[in-house]
Amino acid sequence: MEPAAQQPDVTARARLLSFGVHILTAFGAACALLALFAAVTGEWVAMFAWLGIALFIDGIDGALARKRGVAEILPRWSGDILDSVVDFTTYVFVPAFAIAASDLLPDSAAIPLAVAIVVSGAIYFADRQMKTSDNYFRGFPALWNAVAFHLFILNLPPEANAAIVAVLVVLTFVPIHFVHPIRVARWRALTILALICWSLLGLYALVHELNPGPGVAWTFTALGLYFFIVGLLPGRALNVLER
Repeated sequence: MEPAAQQPDVTARARLLSFGVHILTAFGAACALLALFAAVTGEWVAMFAWLGIALFIDGIDGALARKRGVAEILPRWSGDILDSVVDFTTYVFVPAFAIAASDLLPDSAAIPLAVAIVVSGAIYFADRQMKTSDNYFRGFPALWNAVAFHLFILNLPPEANAAIVAVLVVLTFVPIHFVHPIRVARWRALTILALICWSLLGLYALVHELNPGPGVAWTFTALGLYFFIVGLLPGRALNVLER
């Protein structure tokens, strides 16, 4: 009979720090609640500010967890499940409410499209094959917080917004690739630079109460389209562009 594998000795401090990473991730849910409170009263700038904080947390908590070995130190708590729960509220649920509760969509389409967003988003987050082996997302990755942000800034006609939302709901289930801005190796430096510029312009738009002017709005949109398009280019075209 083989001896049972021994768990490595873990200090109380290491456990406390590791649990602190989980608390940081869970604070994203608090940001979602505060964003929802703001959305209910139509305080869209405050809502996007809280969603932005949640997005920042989501960008750093995984790296912190891997650096500290949280999964090995605290195997009782699943960081992946916690992350998915928080991401669904911040990426899907609150933005769906905002898209429906604002004047972005035609009245007749607002609730049906919001329902389509949360249902498709829930199914997407349950997909064990949502990512490829090289860290691309399969299908539109339910980034409804970013979609809502763009729609608020562009101020397009409601019918155009409804068409965009409907297309993206369908693309959730289409096996095309969308880039992960940090983990995809191909063009990583360019993608991170685009992400930094996108974030700075987004902050500028928040400071100017979602009315940054057409130049900033369309530059911001062009950067958003980069993330949308770069994963759609075939590998051969990418190889040519990389030379």
